Amino acid sequence: MKHVIICSCLMFLTFSCKEQKASLLESTVLESKQTDPLSSWHDTPTKQAIISYVKEVTNTESAKFIPVSNRVATFDNDGNLWSEQPLYFQLFFAIDRIKAMANEHPEWKTKQPYKAVLEDDMKTLMSYGEHGILEIVMATHAGMTVEAFDAIVKNWLKTARHPRFNKPYNELVYQPMLELLDYLRANNFKTYIVSGGGIDFMRPWIEAVYGIPVDQVVGSSVKTEFVIEEDKPLIKRLPKIDFIDDKEGKPVGIQRFIGKKPVFASGNSDGDFAMLRYTDSNTYPSFQLYLHHTDAEREWAYDRDSHIGKLDKGLDYANANGWTVIDMKKDWKVIYPFQKE
Repeated sequence: MKHVIICSCLMFLTFSCKEQKASLLESTVLESKQTDPLSSWHDTPTKQAIISYVKEVTNTESAKFIPVSNRVATFDNDGNLWSEQPLYFQLFFAIDRIKAMANEHPEWKTKQPYKAVLEDDMKTLMSYGEHGILEIVMATHAGMTVEAFDAIVKNWLKTARHPRFNKPYNELVYQPMLELLDYLRANNFKTYIVSGGGIDFMRPWIEAVYGIPVDQVVGSSVKTEFVIEEDKPLIKRLPKIDFIDDKEGKPVGIQRFIGKKPVFASGNSDGDFAMLRYTDSNTYPSFQLYLHHTDAEREWAYDRDSHIGKLDKGLDYANANGWTVIDMKKDWKVIYPFQKE
C-alpha cells in the first residue's frame, strides 16, 4: 500500500511539473506576442527602423516628438495592403460585373473592350489600356444608388475567388501590414487609406479588414447626384469621373480630404511616389516606406517592368535618399493571415 501511495505521489508531481512547464511556455509565447507588435516581421533593419521611428516620435522627452494631433499615417491599398496581381482586384470585380450584366447588353458580344471580357481575352482587353479599363469601370460602377453598389461589392467579396489562391480577395491582405496598422494606432497614429482604387469599392469592407473607418478612406470616385425618387432621398452614381487619386493626385486628395500632411506614408509603386515625397517634406520627422515585391514563391516578384504596380523611379529615389524599403522575401515571415502558424 505504501508503495502505491508513493507511486501515486510521484505521478502527481510529474504531471504537475509538466502542467507548470506547459503553462510557463504558453505564458512565454503570449508575452512574446504582446511585446512584439510586428511578430510576422523578421528582425531585420526594416523592422528596427519602423520601431525606432515610432518610439522616438512618441517620446515626450525626445526632440523629435510629434503631438498626437499630427500623427497622420497614409497607406496605399493595391499592392501595399493587399495583393494586386495578376490584375487589380477592382478590375476582376468589373470583369465579373460585365459577365453578370451581359444578358442586358447583347451589343457587348461584338463591341470592344466588352467582347474581350466576355471571351476572357485579357491580352486584347489590356491592349485598350486605361481608356478601355475606364470604359468597363464606368459601365459596371454607375447608374445605381450608393447603397445598391455597396451591396453588390459585398456580395462579390463573399462569392468571388482569386484565380491563383482560390481565396476571397479580402483574405489576400498582408499580415505584416495589418500588424503595422495596429502598431501605429496603438501609438496614437491616425491611419488613412489613400488609394487609386475606387473609394466606394473599398468602403464596404475596409473597416472590417483593416480597422480603418470609412471616413478615413481617400480614393478615386465617380460623380454623384442627389435625387428624390418615390419620395425617397437618394445619392446616385453617374458614369463620369470625379477624382483620380493616383500619382500627383494623391497629395491633392490628402489635402482635400484629410487637411494635414502625413508624417508616415507607405506605398509600393511609382503611383505612390508623389505621396511619399509630400510626406518627406513635413517639418515633423517623417517616415517613407516602400514595399518591394520580391517573393515569387509566396506572392509575386515585380518592380521596374511590371504592367501593374511599377516601381522604378520610386525605388531609385528611396535607395538614394534613405527611405525604408521592405524586401518582402527577406523581411516578412508570412504574407497572408491564413499562412500564420
